[in-house]
Amino acid sequence: MAEQQGRQLAQNRRAHHDYFIEDTYEAGIVLKGTEIKSLRKGSANFKDAFARVENGEVFLHNMHIAPYEQGNRYNHDPLRTRKLLLHKKEINKLIGISKESGYTIVPLKMYLKNGYAKVLLGVGKGKKNYDKRDTLRKKTAERQMQKALRRAEKGE
Repeated sequence: MAEQQGRQLAQNRRAHHDYFIEDTYEAGIVLKGTEIKSLRKGSANFKDAFARVENGEVFLHNMHIAPYEQGNRYNHDPLRTRKLLLHKKEINKLIGISKESGYTIVPLKMYLKNGYAKVLLGVGKGKKNYDKRDTLRKKTAERQMQKALRRAEKGE
């Protein structure tokens, strides 16, 4: 289980809604100069992003990083495939997991750690519609209980 720390650049809010996240890995990401500048401004989007193991390496697909305004001709392609940096043991685990049916490698968060951009990858199994409704029902009940507790503490 990887621990996230540092300044958060982007978050995939739909990941916990669409997947049961079973394990997480912290990965470095190979970026171009204009990409990191754009990320520091907070212009990244994880919509439809996923990671895939190809030829013993892990790549992040469909992650949108907006072009940097002052980037002129050196700007990057917003949807290019980006390489993720992981240890060989972690890649082998991901290969084994991704071969099982129903499992997907999903980016959860992107953040800065000691000046480097990191991606928190989650290994998730897709939720069915009834699972999503059940999760939403539990979340609503928990929220209502917390609200009632706060009211009781105030003495209302």
